[in-house]
Amino acid sequence: IGMLPSGGYALDVDLFVEITGLSQENAEKLVTATHQVCPYSNATHGNIDVRLHTTVI
Repeated sequence: IGMLPSGGYALDVDLFVEITGLSQENAEKLVTATHQVCPYSNATHGNIDVRLHTTVI
């Protein structure tokens, strides 16, 4: 939760994803594609700033 320049409050999200068995490039592509079709992501699209962080372990 953070304050907007206009004086209100807003939510933003840092989503940390750990994946095994893929290259970093393919893991990032998978996470991005999944985020685009996720019902929750679609419901909040344009209302919440989401930053994706993908790590291959």
